[in-house]
Amino acid sequence: MMPMIPPDTIRITPATRADVPLILDLIRGLADYEKLSHEVVATEDLLLQHLFGPRPAAEVLLAYRGDHAVGFALYFQSFSTFLGRPGIYLEDVYVRPEVRGKGVGKALLREVARVAMARACGRLEWSVLDWNEPALRFYKSLGAKPMDEWTVHRVTGDALRKLAGL
Repeated sequence: MMPMIPPDTIRITPATRADVPLILDLIRGLADYEKLSHEVVATEDLLLQHLFGPRPAAEVLLAYRGDHAVGFALYFQSFSTFLGRPGIYLEDVYVRPEVRGKGVGKALLREVARVAMARACGRLEWSVLDWNEPALRFYKSLGAKPMDEWTVHRVTGDALRKLAGL
């Protein structure tokens, strides 16, 4: 019999192919929190292909509190031309509502920061919805600085196809 992990113990582990259903469940939890559930089109097959296929596009860390999966961080490598070094872009970090404020988010970010340092990255960055005051306060408490002078631009769907000339 495996020993039970104490319920307050936070453990961060890299996700595996077997974790894809859990990852999708956590993505749906994040989308629900952000009031964007209608935008989730990800499937287990897409996650398998793009996270664990021949050219993984991103990596995922899972957070456990005791024996329960309670959060995730999904990130990928970027590159800074000015620094001449890679960086890490944190696409999403999510902690289930019932365990927020118990150190899980900080543990996830700490582990992503450790990955960045181990890979000699020059920076770790992410975007935050401007209405998410709890997240903004949390990130500020960690020393993160908003990049107010930058505006995110995005091309998707028909506009992306048109830009590609397709």
